[in-house]
Amino acid sequence: MKNMIVFILIGLIVTTITGCSEDENPEDIFTAYLSSWEEMDFEAMYGYLSQQSIEAIDKQNFIERYENIYSGMRVSSLQVKSLKEKKEKESQDQDSITLDYQVSMETLAGPIEFTNQATLVKEENDAGKGWYIDWGPSLIFPSMEEGEQVSVQILKASRGEIRDRHGSGLAINAKANVIGIVPNKLGENPEESKRRLAKLLEVSVEEIDGKLNDSWVKPELFVPIRTLPIGEQDLQEYVTIPGVAIQEKIVRTYPFGESAAHLTGYVREINAEQLSELRDDGYAVGDLLGQMGLEAIFEEKLRGKNGGHIFIKNPDGTFKETLAKLDPVHGENIQLTIDAILQEEIYKQLAEDAGTAVALNPNTGSVLSLVSTPSFDPNAFVRGLTEERWEEWSNDPDSPFLNRFTNRYTPGSVFKSITAAIGLKTGVTSYDEVRRIEGLYWAKDESWGDYYITRVHEKTSVDLKDAFVYSDNIYFAQEALEMGTEAFLKEANMFGFDEEIQFPFPITPSALSNDGIKSEIQLADTAYGQGEVMMSPIHLAAIYTTFSNNGDLLYPFILEEGQRQVWKKNLIKPDIVDQLNDYLIQVVEVPAGTAHGVFIPGISIAGKTGTAEIKSSKDDQNGTENGWFIGFNSDNPELLLTMMIEDVKQRGGSSYTIPKVRDIFEFYKQ
Repeated sequence: MKNMIVFILIGLIVTTITGCSEDENPEDIFTAYLSSWEEMDFEAMYGYLSQQSIEAIDKQNFIERYENIYSGMRVSSLQVKSLKEKKEKESQDQDSITLDYQVSMETLAGPIEFTNQATLVKEENDAGKGWYIDWGPSLIFPSMEEGEQVSVQILKASRGEIRDRHGSGLAINAKANVIGIVPNKLGENPEESKRRLAKLLEVSVEEIDGKLNDSWVKPELFVPIRTLPIGEQDLQEYVTIPGVAIQEKIVRTYPFGESAAHLTGYVREINAEQLSELRDDGYAVGDLLGQMGLEAIFEEKLRGKNGGHIFIKNPDGTFKETLAKLDPVHGENIQLTIDAILQEEIYKQLAEDAGTAVALNPNTGSVLSLVSTPSFDPNAFVRGLTEERWEEWSNDPDSPFLNRFTNRYTPGSVFKSITAAIGLKTGVTSYDEVRRIEGLYWAKDESWGDYYITRVHEKTSVDLKDAFVYSDNIYFAQEALEMGTEAFLKEANMFGFDEEIQFPFPITPSALSNDGIKSEIQLADTAYGQGEVMMSPIHLAAIYTTFSNNGDLLYPFILEEGQRQVWKKNLIKPDIVDQLNDYLIQVVEVPAGTAHGVFIPGISIAGKTGTAEIKSSKDDQNGTENGWFIGFNSDNPELLLTMMIEDVKQRGGSSYTIPKVRDIFEFYKQ
């Protein structure tokens, strides 16, 4: 008895929610149906269908049809409303009634809007006696008939290309051969076909099986395995393997590969996590997304906006009618100030080391190259990255994915030009002042305890030119101590420390200290680029533009549409600039100069070396060293080069950079 009561109650509830009472007028029923439609509650919509409609399409197919059409069209902002005002008792004596309605929606192909009519019939069925919707395909779209389908075509936007100052492609869209498998054509021995293909592509059979087992794969569909550049391999061997097919496709291509990887970055198909965050921005499964470098930084400009075509197909698959069409908006091309040939040459010089190099035009601040090593091939992420290669890159202790030109490092002696400029500006130092320094070690007094400063060249009488030529740590330490912490910090901060650089790549501001200079020892170490000083190579390069711009510090810029922009006006007085330029030239031209190895007859190069010690304390014997060089051709400034190479302690310190720098200046001279 209890079970019977429960059954009756449930039946009443269902009738109340989805059934139609004969006491209700058809307008109310129709309004409820349209409300369910607007909420995309297709299951509730089905509850309002007439008996004849239910016999024509079952509930599951009804729901799936609407869901497939609406999800395929990416419907949003759906509005469905009746165009007939409610009139009491108008239809009491009728068995059917036709009511007008209006539908509007946003889709991937733009807005769709239409008016239509629906017929309601009065009948008695399993849900009770009342008014029901006489449903047919024309209620989805007015011109749609039985057997016809709604088709959605994505009109892909071409991704914008990235090119250098001369138009050479850095990230382009180029033809490639996609090698794949059609599963149902693998023949009688599919394992042998997969084995042969794996050997040719240098991948594992397990990797091929993984792709063939993806959820979307069907026996008759082409499954891409690997992408090869046009003309790179003879394809004849591939086509002899049963089941293997080749398709020509436009893919993202990086012609300069490893040499520009950290600059360009790379694209990859959007993953599930990224899609969940970016779906509202118009991304869909299979779309490309910039993952790092300029591909990520300029994603919005480069990606463009896909269009779409929504149309009705006849039962035989032929085109019938367009419902909406939106042309794609192709991505913007981006032209850089980069010189791709110079970029490649600098990369070759650094390829065997962990390091970075930044090259600018010192007269304008335009960036000519941004190199980071070790590197990786960005094409692998488009053509197919093997598990072995990913493991190799991921486990490399030198971190090939680390972008070193945006990182910060201890600058060492290349910082001394800043200290010298401050000393001359404040009057602490004069051009002809001579400091008497005894020996290779110096401490101010007993308050320093066991701490002392070292230099590598012993000279008793040292003027500012000598301090540059021999890179004398003690000279610059004494200079900063005479200035005092407050004066030194005030002047040094004017060089852009703790300031954001206006540059597409995010760069952590350079800093003179972690939390202020706390002692004389720290001040002395800071003066020659040690202590807690941390600088980005890009900022350091920008600072040296003052020496070819009469004391104006320029912003670096990388977009060809950019222009020379002064960051710090009159940072250094012109007479001081002239004198420091002369000292920097002497560092290269004097045989005893630390950068003499860069000397090239016929080219006047102003430069400075630096060996930055990376260790936890003065007594740390396990620390390492980074070698620096920064300089420019001073007679006709066109190239300002900053180079830093890690772990040079057992390789000659900063002198390890010298032959590489010399080769680059000679290359650029050609």
